[in-house]
Amino acid sequence: MRRLVLAAILAIGAATAPGLAQEDGSAAIEGTIRGQIDAFLADDFVTAFTFASPMIQGMFGNPDNFGMMVRQGYPMVWRPSDVRFLDLREGTGRTYQRVRILDQQGVPYIAEYEMIETAEGWQINGVRIERAPEVGA
Repeated sequence: MRRLVLAAILAIGAATAPGLAQEDGSAAIEGTIRGQIDAFLADDFVTAFTFASPMIQGMFGNPDNFGMMVRQGYPMVWRPSDVRFLDLREGTGRTYQRVRILDQQGVPYIAEYEMIETAEGWQINGVRIERAPEVGA
């Protein structure tokens, strides 16, 4: 039931937000991010690398370099204990998906994924992560 309500809210938001990608764009974007996180959880950096944009792939060159960067620089994304999708928005001609991530110690972070649509579908073109404010703090 919660998923149905969430889907309805996302559909209404997408319909009322000008310029957002196709009506199934939010589901496809969430699927891309979820697929990469699932690959990280399985230490499958070859698959995780496929969700990265050509620019990101060019920066790191291969899945091993990419995996090392994620393990060292983004441990909360490599091994999240919880992932919740927040808002999808456009800004300066770009599409962003915000995601709340809890790390293994329960510390909350907000990850803002920059997404691009390519011939292969939606891909991750970068992510900015900030520590989220603690609720009730």
